Amino acid sequence: FKAPSTDHPALFRDLLRTNRVHWMAEEPPPELVREKMMECHFRFRHQMALVPCVLTLNQDGSVWVTLVKPARAITPGQFAVFYKGDECLGSGKILRMGPSVYTMQQGKNPEEGPKKEEIDKIEPAT
Repeated sequence: FKAPSTDHPALFRDLLRTNRVHWMAEEPPPELVREKMMECHFRFRHQMALVPCVLTLNQDGSVWVTLVKPARAITPGQFAVFYKGDECLGSGKILRMGPSVYTMQQGKNPEEGPKKEEIDKIEPAT
């Protein structure tokens, strides 16, 4: 899939899943263990700004990461690194992505199919 522009909604996602997280303190943060959810920040590229998120701890030690606002160009294989204030909590490899903002927008009017202009835009260039 080639998006028509760098800010196309298909490039933005607000949900991802990591593999088992490697925690700096060896254990998940106590709040995450106790509540099964925790607010913190994350980034998936070295110099990017921190993004507020909520972690949900899974039985296998992986986490679902729900972003406060969708982020662009998150890709499986990248590492999600988690922070609380200035402290690095740990990291996990991104395995799966939730639906893109584009997909979510498509779902809002299920009886109304995509318009021809939209279909033309998303067809791969040959």
